[in-house]
Amino acid sequence: MDKRVKFDFEIYFTNGGNLKGEDFRLDIEGDEISDEELANYIVNDLRLLMVGETKITKKEIIVEAHKRKNDI
Repeated sequence: MDKRVKFDFEIYFTNGGNLKGEDFRLDIEGDEISDEELANYIVNDLRLLMVGETKITKKEIIVEAHKRKNDI
C-alpha cells in the first residue's frame, strides 16, 4: 500500500513573509518521515528560496495511493 503524509506547515522566509498550509499531502516512501525530512521535502518540492524556520504540525501518515508515480 502507498503511504502519504498529511500535515500542516508554516514556512518563514529570511527576507520576510511566510507561507502556511493546512491538510497538505505528499507521497512518501516507507512508513514514516521525520519533521526535518518533511520540512526539506516540502521546501524542495515547492522550489522555495531564502527559507528560514519551518514548522510541521498535525503530521499523520495515511494509506492512500501516490499521486505522482516514480517522482519521489
